[in-house]
Amino acid sequence: MSTVTSSRRTAPPKAAAADPPRRTGRRQQRIAATVLLTPFTALLIAVFLVPVGYAIYLSLFGEDHSGLGFGGGETVFTGLRSYLAVLQDPSFLSGFGTIALYCVIFVPTVVVSALALALLLDSGLIRLRRTSQMLLYLPHAVPGIIAAVIWLYLYTPGLSPVIKLFAQADITVDFLGLHTVLPSIVNIALWSGLGYNMIIFYAALQALPREVIEAATIDGAGGIRTALQVKVPIIRGSVVMVCMFSLIGALQLFTEPMLMNQATPMVNSRFTPNMYIYDAAFRRNNYGLASAASVILLIVTCVLSYAVTRWSGRRERRA
Repeated sequence: MSTVTSSRRTAPPKAAAADPPRRTGRRQQRIAATVLLTPFTALLIAVFLVPVGYAIYLSLFGEDHSGLGFGGGETVFTGLRSYLAVLQDPSFLSGFGTIALYCVIFVPTVVVSALALALLLDSGLIRLRRTSQMLLYLPHAVPGIIAAVIWLYLYTPGLSPVIKLFAQADITVDFLGLHTVLPSIVNIALWSGLGYNMIIFYAALQALPREVIEAATIDGAGGIRTALQVKVPIIRGSVVMVCMFSLIGALQLFTEPMLMNQATPMVNSRFTPNMYIYDAAFRRNNYGLASAASVILLIVTCVLSYAVTRWSGRRERRA
């Protein structure tokens, strides 16, 4: 009896001795997580949170001039006055209307086109896949401002060989007209971003289990049915990601209309919200107004991104 009792009494120290290794493992995991997350956190604070905080700070102040406005300006706290001025400015609201129309045209076009090209490459119907991928991705490697200059040359009457070619066939085309300037901008963005998004879809398709595709083929599904009912639903996450990135990029539209502003009166200096911000900051020297417009644009971007994420989450739960 004494031997059994002593063995039972010595059991708890053995269990307690197993706790330090577990605590050590958890401590090591925390240290590893801290080391890995520190660079990201530092960059997030430096390039995002600090600029956003400074923009919010600037948006709460403005310049007041004494007398008839000939004296020196004084920086005073104005509260939400800049936000009210931005929201009541018709040019800023019309810029959002332009961006909304641009998103309606650009986002579905680039997503559907890139997905169709990726499905076509994945099907094996196209030979020289590597060469095709490189040629499709090559426009994305061209800087945005260079691409805009190239297309502006092709859009300008008297310079464009494309317009001259149409003129020989008695076809008059004005790429910079009232109803065509926005599709022309969409074409530049589509030319630059199509190959990049196609690579994302193609990489997702290459990661699909081949057993699923073979099972669909054995069940009698053709190429189109397999693509639409098997492949596309499985890579839904990549489709949502491309939609969200394309939407965020569309809201930041600046380079293409900024260059076209020099070539056509149809694109004014406040054509998009980003151009409105640039005009307020560097032409009117109203940094409070520009900061307020920047914060509003950031809020709209975050809300739309959150809406797309929630919508995609609900779709996945229903599926």
